[in-house]
Order: sequence, then structure tokens, then C-alpha cells
Amino acid sequence: MRGIYYVTVENRSGVLSKTAGLFARRGFNIDGLTVAETENAEISNMTIISTGDERTLEQIEKQLNKKVDVIKVRRLDEKNCFEREAVLVKINYTRGNRREIMDVCEIMGAKIAHMGAQRMAVEYFGHPSEVESLINHLRPFGIMEVSRTGTLAMQKDN
Repeated sequence: MRGIYYVTVENRSGVLSKTAGLFARRGFNIDGLTVAETENAEISNMTIISTGDERTLEQIEKQLNKKVDVIKVRRLDEKNCFEREAVLVKINYTRGNRREIMDVCEIMGAKIAHMGAQRMAVEYFGHPSEVESLINHLRPFGIMEVSRTGTLAMQKDN
């Protein structure tokens, strides 16, 4: 199972380290982690993705709630939240395949962020499964480098 945790924390040094340490000490894996300041400079939001059985995911939530710097923990329901991820992909191109790469980008909704003499960088923002799909479509062209942000998630309004 996959657990998506939306954690509101105090924005001060050491909070990320303590949170990562909690996962390490308990033997929980972090599959994805994003952290950023909110509209209030004293508060940050973390989106943490982890996997495990239901008991493990419940333990993660309980342990996060025990942290002093944590203001609120919400475990998001995958069916009732939206997720986004950003990716940059660097690709070698030739005269022969440049148009084909650009067509893939256009179809997928990706943009060319930079184009050099032999390499281009593609940027995309979408659902994590769409990011995977884009990477898979670009892989035959020879991906040089991939940089992903990790998942951002937020509960949908009812």
C-alpha cells in the first residue's frame, strides 16, 4: 500500500532531519519527500510518500503526530486527493530525431526548457504516473539525466 502524508510543521532548522531520522530509526522507507514554506513563513508543509502494509502506514502517522515540531498530520486518501510532480529531462538529440522528440513533448504537454547544439532539456508538471509515462516515451532517445521534485499532494474539496 501507498501512504500519502500531508504534514504541517514549524519552519525551523532541524525539523526535516528529525522527520527523516524518525523514518530511519523505525525502518520505514521514504519514497518521496517535498518540503516548502507556506504562505506563513513560520510554517512549512511536507508531503511524504511511503509504502507498507496498513499497520505500517498507521504507525507512520502515529509517530509523526508525536513529533514536537509537527502541527498537524493528515493521511490523504489517494482517491480523494490530487498529486503533481515536476521533472526535468536532459536528452541528446540529432537532426534526425529532434522533430520526433518535440512531437512527443507536444503530445504529452511537456515544454522544451533549453535547447543546446546537441542536447535539450524538457520540463513537465503533472501526475506522477504521467511523469513516468513521459520518461518512458523519451527513454528510446537516450536520456542523459533526470531530475524529479517528488510528489506534491493536497486533499480535494468535497
